[in-house]
Amino acid sequence: QVQLVESGGGLVQAGGSLRLSCAASGRTASIYAMGWFRQAPGKEREFVARIRWTSGSTSYTDSVKGRFTISRDNAKNTVYLQMDSLKPEDTAVYYCNRYPSRANYWGQGTQVTVSS
Repeated sequence: QVQLVESGGGLVQAGGSLRLSCAASGRTASIYAMGWFRQAPGKEREFVARIRWTSGSTSYTDSVKGRFTISRDNAKNTVYLQMDSLKPEDTAVYYCNRYPSRANYWGQGTQVTVSS
C-alpha cells in the first residue's frame, strides 16, 4: 500500500510562486518515476511534470515549461513542484502520483488558486 500526501497549495496572485510537496510512504520500492498532475474546475485531470527517482530526468507539459520545476529528495521520499510565474490558468487541484499514474494512488490533492 502506497500513501501520497500533497501539501503547499494556497492562494497567490498572478506572477507569484508556490512550492508543492508530495510525501510518499508505504510500499514505494517499485515506483521508478513520480509525476505531478492537476485538475482545473470543469476540466479533465492533466499531466504536469514527472521525474525519475534514480536519474533525476524530468519532463514537463508545454504549458508549464520554463515556469515549473520538479525535483525530488530521495532520502525523504518526497517530490516537489516549484511553481514560478503563476498564471490564473494554473488554478487547479494538484496531485502527485507514480508515473505512469495508477488509479488507487490518487490522494486528496492540494488546491492552487491564482488570482488576476
